[in-house]
Amino acid sequence: MTIKIGDTIPSATLMQMKDGGPKPVTTDEIFKGKKVALFALPGAFTPTCSAKHLPGYINNAEDLKAKGIDTIACLSVNDAFVMGAWGESQGAGDKVMMLADGNGDFTRALGLEMDARKFGMGRRSQRYSMVVDNGVVKALNVEAPGAFEVSSADHMVGLL
Repeated sequence: MTIKIGDTIPSATLMQMKDGGPKPVTTDEIFKGKKVALFALPGAFTPTCSAKHLPGYINNAEDLKAKGIDTIACLSVNDAFVMGAWGESQGAGDKVMMLADGNGDFTRALGLEMDARKFGMGRRSQRYSMVVDNGVVKALNVEAPGAFEVSSADHMVGLL
């Protein structure tokens, strides 16, 4: 079952690069008491993700924060080393929290996993964005396969 508006984010532990190494971060730490713009994508360093998706959120970080977003988070079924390196190469800095769902557990719990084995990528996250307020989903934008529209930063800014 896919998560929907009004649902609570499931408990999970993700990973992020901090202080030179991978560190666990729980969904409670990410979402409790905060308004979060979370976006997910199939893979770090992939063409649309690197050319449009992540850069859009980096470039629109100030606009999102001005509209009440406390945290902008990027999620992918990659390991923390890859997400850290990708964030660094894209200049994410403190603007976007780079989250690794290495085993895809959180992605499966959301019901937003996709099968990318025909591309040699295994099971990954669908491309989506959501607004989560104190752990509750307030907006959810899941892309059609191959599309990049409703999960973009521009679309997110327009929603808020």
